[in-house]
Amino acid sequence: MFPTSTQKKHWMFTDELELQRLREEANQKFIAKHRNGIEDVDGYFLTIAEERIFLKNYELQMRDLCNKFNPAMPKAVIGTSFHYFKRFYLHNSVMDYHPKEILVTCVYLACKTEEFNVSISQFVANIRGDRDKASDIILNNELLLMQLLNFHLTIHNPYRPVEGLLIDIKTRSQLAYPERLRPGIDELLEKVFLTDACLLYAPSQLALAAVLHAASKIHENLDAYVTETLLGPNTQQRLVDLIEAVRKIRSMVKSVEAPARETVKIIEKKLEKCRNQENNPNSQIYKQRMQEILDEDDEKEMERYKRLMQKHAQVDAQTLGIDRISSPGN
Repeated sequence: MFPTSTQKKHWMFTDELELQRLREEANQKFIAKHRNGIEDVDGYFLTIAEERIFLKNYELQMRDLCNKFNPAMPKAVIGTSFHYFKRFYLHNSVMDYHPKEILVTCVYLACKTEEFNVSISQFVANIRGDRDKASDIILNNELLLMQLLNFHLTIHNPYRPVEGLLIDIKTRSQLAYPERLRPGIDELLEKVFLTDACLLYAPSQLALAAVLHAASKIHENLDAYVTETLLGPNTQQRLVDLIEAVRKIRSMVKSVEAPARETVKIIEKKLEKCRNQENNPNSQIYKQRMQEILDEDDEKEMERYKRLMQKHAQVDAQTLGIDRISSPGN
């Protein structure tokens, strides 16, 4: 249930100013840690505005990946992917973790959470470029992503409330053929995840905004259904709050636009200089760190193997009733 969920308790925010503050804190935290005497901070590091533009570009890429995914991806997986991505970058800077690596990890984790069963090889078949490298990046980042999301992985998307509203409209409203609403609903919900609305409004509010948007697209009016049937009498304040939420959601959706490609290229070039090289799979520092981890794992495995062999030798000696088995030369 959404009212008792970690989503409601930990990942719903008061307004856009609160989201802005959290993102600024993540940006400034990274700069404070990595400036190392750099004086022209704005010229060297990404500003919060540049981070937002850059993330908007990768949100569009996430949408395209999900829409073109083979086999076809359920809507719940898409919604969950966007929730993970947006949550991650509330507390982390793109200078620390590049969106192109976090993006695919969010989608892969969402597939698991929503029980859309695809293997890692099936998943990376949908990604252009070096698929072996993509597999390594996803698997290396999966636990990190879960940790930085505080293992709050269950997501309440607006799709179930939409189905509930459509059933209710069919049974308790005068609207003919409510299925006509689906194209408009899908249109708004796809754009909703390109905004911060899912961090500010409950799934039921997003669902209602989508239904009312769809009704207006086909020149139908559901005002009477909302005020008289859905809310009922003596709910004036709830009605006022709901109207304001729906108005704000639709306004946020209307403001969605793709960032200019040239602007994104400039930010990308700037990011390559200031990003954390320890988290850059192409950097020597990253490769060396990963090799050290592998070497450490190999050493642990060798130690475990030695202990196992010693244990077996002791068991053999006890079974034979001797303390030491001499070789033929002794």
